[in-house]
Amino acid sequence: QVQLVESGGGLVQAGGSLRLSCAASGRTFSNYVMGWFRQAPGKEREFVAGISWTGSMTYSTDSVKGRFTISRDNAKNTVYLHMNSLRPEDTAVYYCAAGRSRGSYSSTAYDYWGQGTQVTVSS
Repeated sequence: QVQLVESGGGLVQAGGSLRLSCAASGRTFSNYVMGWFRQAPGKEREFVAGISWTGSMTYSTDSVKGRFTISRDNAKNTVYLHMNSLRPEDTAVYYCAAGRSRGSYSSTAYDYWGQGTQVTVSS
């Protein structure tokens, strides 16, 4: 089992920045691909960004390219989502997830999920 706990969400004005963190415990963190997903009210959960085991490969959905950056620190068992130039449409609950398949944008490729952290961007 892997336990994931997100933090860092909050209320921010459009154009602002936030850094989300996800602390992992349980099994060896570096054995897992990590991802961030988000779910807005009334919408399906969508992939935001992912990172490979060592951090050498990152990938993200088009709507956040150039604004969001995913990173990880395997010594701290933590994955981050750095969010810049935030927009009202980024408002959602953000979830981190751990999986085995590098490069996948599908939630089915991830086995463990955190409880989520709310990000609200005001216009």
